[in-house]
Amino acid sequence: MGDDVAISSFQFDAIGTSWEINTPAPLLVETRADVIDLVECFDSIYSRFRHDSIVTRIANAADGGTFRFPSDAALIFDVYDRLHDATNGAVDPLVGRDLELLGYDREYALVPHDEGIAAMAARRPVWSRDVERKGNAITTGRPLVIDVGAVGKGRLVDLVANLLAAKGFKDFVVDGSGDILHRGDAALHVGLEHPLDPDMVIGVANLTNGSLCASASNRRTWSDGLHHVLDGRTGRPTTDVIATWAIAADTAKADGLATALFFGPSSRLTTLFDFSFVRMFADGRVEVSHNFDGEVFT
Repeated sequence: MGDDVAISSFQFDAIGTSWEINTPAPLLVETRADVIDLVECFDSIYSRFRHDSIVTRIANAADGGTFRFPSDAALIFDVYDRLHDATNGAVDPLVGRDLELLGYDREYALVPHDEGIAAMAARRPVWSRDVERKGNAITTGRPLVIDVGAVGKGRLVDLVANLLAAKGFKDFVVDGSGDILHRGDAALHVGLEHPLDPDMVIGVANLTNGSLCASASNRRTWSDGLHHVLDGRTGRPTTDVIATWAIAADTAKADGLATALFFGPSSRLTTLFDFSFVRMFADGRVEVSHNFDGEVFT
């Protein structure tokens, strides 16, 4: 939908953040209920904060085991496989335990567990080594805490969009708190929020029938220098890059690429994936891909 199209907004909270769906006409009550049911189902599978999720079962399995996810999980894990390889292990869904030890746990303690962090360094799990995967099934040999945050929210945006399309919607925007999918003929103009000043933008992206995902180290922060973007090789928050924006055909890939852009040169990613991007470094430098559709002011 373009800026001049009248819209109706459906806002709700899901998976720990705020969501908004914009459509030309209000969603029926039944459609809203279907969206909420879809989100609840997704959360019941992948959330490390819920006692009843598959992810929690894996974390509590003393001797590991084989766990079968819904068939759709293969797409999520495929993206992780590719990003894990492209970043030499920096993007790793097994950072869940690192996040817990840093304080981002089920109780939101937000206090680092120094002894646990030290112990974790000696036996940090690696996705490509400690998990055997066949399609949507994974086999583990010990308790592992999976966190699909780098890809999962984007995939959920795609699933919500698929639901809307199946109900006949052709023009809509699904915004999962910065993970945005657009469908329609008129471009959506998205401001790129400055990571150090939410009242400023560093540019504008023109989004048409695609997905844009943003990630920044000033979101989901706690304590001194702790945030949710961790390097899977060290279990520590990244520091060189402070904000990223990735545009791709689907939101799962855009979400994962927005995280991968925090680590190392962009050339490896642009060789393996079809996307455009902007990223800002801690020293104020901004890198813009040659195929970015939009304008950057800094």
